[in-house]
Formats: sequence, structure tokens, C-alpha cells
Amino acid sequence: MLHLIFQSPIETAILERIDSGDVVIFLENAVLRILQNGSISNTLAQQIGDTRFCVLSYDIAVRGIVPNELVKGIEVIDYAELVELTVNNPVIQSWT
Repeated sequence: MLHLIFQSPIETAILERIDSGDVVIFLENAVLRILQNGSISNTLAQQIGDTRFCVLSYDIAVRGIVPNELVKGIEVIDYAELVELTVNNPVIQSWT
């Protein structure tokens, strides 16, 4: 399943619904919550490995965030990769 998270702040209940093997993309203001010193950084760090976490490069650039400020293991992707993930995952859940 592909999870598109737009919500900020990100509720822990959302992260609890993510299963092993799922792909999660943080978009828009949700990217502000995935910084290394963020409130959910420990939860994300525990799930990385079983779950693929991504962030859209445009969304972090617009907010002045550089990739090394993110929780380690979160992939920075571009629009082409976003489209590829949406095509390859028939079930998509949006969290707004």
C-alpha cells in the first residue's frame, strides 16, 4: 500500500496503520515533522527498514530543508519517482 501523508502534525495513529512493506511519502507541510529532532523521529527510525519512507524533493526545498536534516533512512524522491510509486501501488491511502 502507498500512503500519502499531507497532515501536519502527523498523528501517531497514522504511523501505527502502516504495515511492513508499505511505502510512505511525506508531502507538503508533513515534511516539517520528519526532521531528525522532530517529535516522531524515534517512531520513524524504528519503522525504517520494514517500511520505505520517502519525501518529495520539491517540498523540502520550498521549506528550506536539506536532506541531511531528515530522519536517517528517509529517501528524497522527485516527481517522476512519485508517479512511478503511484502507478506501481494499486492501493493508495491519503492522509490529510
